[in-house]
Amino acid sequence: METTLIDALRETLRQQTGQPVALVETHISWVLLTRTQAFKLKKPVRLPFVDFGSVEARKHFCDEELRLNRRYAPTLYIDVAPVCGTREAPRIGGDGPAIDHVVRMRRFPASSLLVDLLANDRLQPAQLDDFAQRLAALHGSAPRATPASDFGSPERVVRAATDVLAALEQQAVDSRLVTLGAWKREQVQALRMAWTDRQQGGSVRECHGDLHMANVVLVDCTLTPFDCIEFDPALRWIDVVSDVAFLTMDLKAYGRADLAFRFLNAWLQYSGDYAGLQVWRFYEVYRALVRALASGLGPKGPPDMVLPDYLACATQLVKPAGSGARLLITHGFSGSGKSSVASQLLCAAGAVRLRSDVERKRLYGLDPLARTAGLGLDIYGEQATRRTFERLHACARDALLAGYPVIVDAAFLRSAERRCFEALATELRVPFNILDCHADTATLRRRVAARAAAGADASEAGPAVLERQLQSHDPLVPDERRLAIEVSTQDPVDIARIAARWRASAPGA
Repeated sequence: METTLIDALRETLRQQTGQPVALVETHISWVLLTRTQAFKLKKPVRLPFVDFGSVEARKHFCDEELRLNRRYAPTLYIDVAPVCGTREAPRIGGDGPAIDHVVRMRRFPASSLLVDLLANDRLQPAQLDDFAQRLAALHGSAPRATPASDFGSPERVVRAATDVLAALEQQAVDSRLVTLGAWKREQVQALRMAWTDRQQGGSVRECHGDLHMANVVLVDCTLTPFDCIEFDPALRWIDVVSDVAFLTMDLKAYGRADLAFRFLNAWLQYSGDYAGLQVWRFYEVYRALVRALASGLGPKGPPDMVLPDYLACATQLVKPAGSGARLLITHGFSGSGKSSVASQLLCAAGAVRLRSDVERKRLYGLDPLARTAGLGLDIYGEQATRRTFERLHACARDALLAGYPVIVDAAFLRSAERRCFEALATELRVPFNILDCHADTATLRRRVAARAAAGADASEAGPAVLERQLQSHDPLVPDERRLAIEVSTQDPVDIARIAARWRASAPGA
């Protein structure tokens, strides 16, 4: 491709700054990097998925890139600037007609990319939790596709997957593509109604569209997505679960399924979209195929950059998750450590967790960490509790039917509540266990008092609630004891052992 303009711009910036200017090239863009800024120039390409052939088109898509990415990273994206002068002697800004345009950004070090943070063990898991919460909020406020729109329709979803498989088959002969093609055809039959329901129900929104780990960066101590899809609306007007699936797939491809499930569960906690689990695996496989295709296009990365085998990732994803669907409910008084153990176990076991404290508040339109004191709401009364367990039951069913291990995190001090979920497991023919967490009374009281004082947890069960629990509860009976995995949380908790015990309850483990 003719590079006169980008070479001349590079030299202009070098003269202006007195420093070397790096060039990063993708298959559709050039990016010039000074010490503090990045200048992104779109290549004049016409490809099946993008048309940057005219100056007007490139200006339009520069404006779109700025608009769309400022939703996620307002401090990174500065403006769109005209390139004036001539191709041999260009300048950014100034008078005269524009011969092209650049998106101007604040530069960040490559070491702050999520993929680099992970590779160098500098990622703090809590940063993923915070990112999941903000992403759920962004998805929640994003414009929704109208039910009459083609965006997110079964036909469009199937066509996208079919096209990427066909493109991969043109790149190389690989027997794994045959397996993946057959799996896709099976899923098309099974998921058509789910895709329709989600499209009609408002789950298709204007998302990021390219949310892999090289498009998330740590900015001001916060994980921030950038470089979203601007050139094709159909690639960003997608199911919100497709957006999430790109990042969870990439974490799995890099060998961190534990963080993938941590991120997913944090997003689910804030979005409440457990019904989306039915299509999550399909979108993860599709996203792996997209990355496999993209890695074969255009210029390669640095010589020392080794990408995962995304076809291997896709092939692994089509297999049942772990040892398949199984149900675990927690049991224990407030302060017994149920939620702490469950949060570790979901990562170790690759499970979906449902928290009664979170779902209880969701029924009243409250965030997980909202405090209800002074709101005049009785969210812990008999009716509210009944509705909460109905919600937990429905969400657990969705997750189990999607094939995932499920942890329902609640006190489960009433026999009737436990039996209800045991009956669900029996109905769906999945293994059922009880995670029985306990500590001595003094420890329970100390923990509950400390938690109430901190106010940083979804649970609002204080000392008075604990005392009522101690006075009135239904202990596990012998047949429940046989299903129980007992954990003393006063001692060091061996999560790997608990995960192995739970996994062993599933057929074929």
